[in-house]
Amino acid sequence: MVGLIGPLGGKIMRQTIKIGLLALALLAGPIAAHAQATRTWVSGVGDDVNPCSRTAPCKTFAGAISKTAAGGEIDVLDPGGFGAVTITKSIIIGTDPALGGTLNAGTNGVVINAASTDTVTLRGLVIMGPIVGVSTGLNGVRILSAGTVNVENCYIYGNRSAAPNGNGIYAQNTANTLRLNVTGTLLSENGAASSGAGILVQPTGSGSAIVALDNITVINNSRGVQLDATSTSGSVKGTLSNSNISNNTLAGIHILSAGSVSSVYITDTISSNNAGGLNAIGAGVAASVNRSSFFANGIGFQALSGGQIQSYANNSVNGNGVDGAPTSTIAPK
Repeated sequence: MVGLIGPLGGKIMRQTIKIGLLALALLAGPIAAHAQATRTWVSGVGDDVNPCSRTAPCKTFAGAISKTAAGGEIDVLDPGGFGAVTITKSIIIGTDPALGGTLNAGTNGVVINAASTDTVTLRGLVIMGPIVGVSTGLNGVRILSAGTVNVENCYIYGNRSAAPNGNGIYAQNTANTLRLNVTGTLLSENGAASSGAGILVQPTGSGSAIVALDNITVINNSRGVQLDATSTSGSVKGTLSNSNISNNTLAGIHILSAGSVSSVYITDTISSNNAGGLNAIGAGVAASVNRSSFFANGIGFQALSGGQIQSYANNSVNGNGVDGAPTSTIAPK
């Protein structure tokens, strides 16, 4: 009997081991495949040692991003400050309405250094440098590289550092064409005494930018919106629509070029109480203005050094210290 039980017991044991190993292998597959989730969560009461699931959220964006797959999304469960973050892949961060906050004292709030094929979306974020005390934010959003960056329904303020920083959004890609889309966003209290802007688009090298700015409010900055092609062999092209660019200490809308194309189409927009309503400076600059108002600025229209301002005959440029004049006027179609 013992001799029969021995071989049978051994066979059963070997089969049991095989089944156990197979079960472990099957379990290991899903674990490896889900090491990074397509959707993660952060919470003010979370912890970065958590898996960043909805029931076990992380504490910071930096903690969640390493656990979020490329093309995934980090959502915000409740209001809180979730820290600065560097983005190197396609991702969506935030929620709507705004819940997620980032305090960027002495640093950048969000740095985007992704591939030229990546799309990054920031939605419903409050990105703030401290507006009192000696520590100021560098840039709210600094874009070094990406294919497309979408900034939606955000509030970006308090970046008062001196040049080359001090911007709400600073796009400075050195190659490829960046597409920057900003909608429903408020930018305020950005820039130092003579530099910085709510939005500064300034590619270098061979970089280009295509910018769509819609329904934005840009107030109480040094400059409002600056599109600058002076440092690139590429081009900067943009549209600015349905927006309020006001109360900026320097120019509200500032378009620059040293020969490369720097063009903007402005429609249904107000530029008021700035030092300059619209500046077009340098050969290569072309600004077209449609159904817009320029009021109570130091200078309404200013075209210098070969810059061109083409005004449709449906704009209001009055009540400025000096109204200025477009370089050409055409009837609206």
